[in-house]
Amino acid sequence: MRGGAITPELLLQAYANGLFPMAEAHDDPTLYWVSPEKRGIFPLDAFHVPKRLARTIKSDKFRVTSDVCFERVMDECAAPRLGREETWINGEILRLYTALHDAGYAHSIETWLGEDLVGGLYGVHLRGAFFGESMFSTATDASKVALVHLVARLKLGGFTLLDTQFLTAHLASLSAIEIPREDYLSRLDAALKVAAYWPASSGNSGMASSAPLLGETGATADASGGLAGAAVMHLIAQTS
Repeated sequence: MRGGAITPELLLQAYANGLFPMAEAHDDPTLYWVSPEKRGIFPLDAFHVPKRLARTIKSDKFRVTSDVCFERVMDECAAPRLGREETWINGEILRLYTALHDAGYAHSIETWLGEDLVGGLYGVHLRGAFFGESMFSTATDASKVALVHLVARLKLGGFTLLDTQFLTAHLASLSAIEIPREDYLSRLDAALKVAAYWPASSGNSGMASSAPLLGETGATADASGGLAGAAVMHLIAQTS
């Protein structure tokens, strides 16, 4: 269903009710609400990292940060690429999610090779649920590494739901599954009762963090505040 002017507050209410907005095209200013009959999610306690990808993560080949350049990550996710000439991220989506980021509800994970941003993702955090929105990659495994780091941060922060909206073959290869809308809404309701936190960002998004020091959980951070690859894989291996 289509809606009129959307505010960041209305957007959060929509997420809490299982809805998210999309645009038909990058240059279409209109947004419409989506609530799929089948919803993609990552079961956080059954997240699988292929061996080759695990080696890449442990090698710390990529430098991984959070909330360092949220708007740039969104711009990269919106940019046309080979095999994907059109995207659903329009100017209104950019405005709304930037406002959510400024308010502490939207976050990004960035992957770097040296000083080059080569991958990343962004999404919305609402209590114990994280709603993944989009990801991009210009280097092999860059977006996959960002996703694994995201899962580690969510496990560290006590999240119970990672929503992927739709299931793709790429996400399924990393253990994403598809569940009926009714099951999703039940899991969402439970997640919204969880007082999870987003671990302290390495960027400066202007928000206060209630996260404990990473050291209190046994995880270690590098100089930029990002989790080291070995710590990430240790968190992934943990179950609730």
